[in-house]
Amino acid sequence: MMNFFIRALFVLFWFGGFSQVHSDLNAYFPETEFDNILVKKITSDSLQSCFIIWIKKGVKGHFHQEHSENLVVIEGSALMTLDNEEFEIKAGDFINIPKGTKHSVLEVLSEVPLKVLSIQSPYFDGTDRVFIPQE
Repeated sequence: MMNFFIRALFVLFWFGGFSQVHSDLNAYFPETEFDNILVKKITSDSLQSCFIIWIKKGVKGHFHQEHSENLVVIEGSALMTLDNEEFEIKAGDFINIPKGTKHSVLEVLSEVPLKVLSIQSPYFDGTDRVFIPQE
């Protein structure tokens, strides 16, 4: 478990994450009930945005036109896609999603919601997210 926190902090500092150390990412928890997805912004500036995201069911396929996303799985497991590759993710995994790469969470496999640290750069306001029509 300690290894995970060291890796997560490295990612945060590498991508210009926190201006102060947030050593216990498990301290962030949903303060409200939610149906499928809950997003809590941790920090942002013109170069990056950092969120904790909880997912109960899945995330529809989409891509980002102008930014890249890096995920660190904090808790849970899920079936994910990157372009046409399908794979399982679990606590401790790091996923790099370059801009323009189609991705989704097909299904959460764990009893608890999937909980990820999402670091997106440059600043993310949601306007460059393009959902892929389902076939």
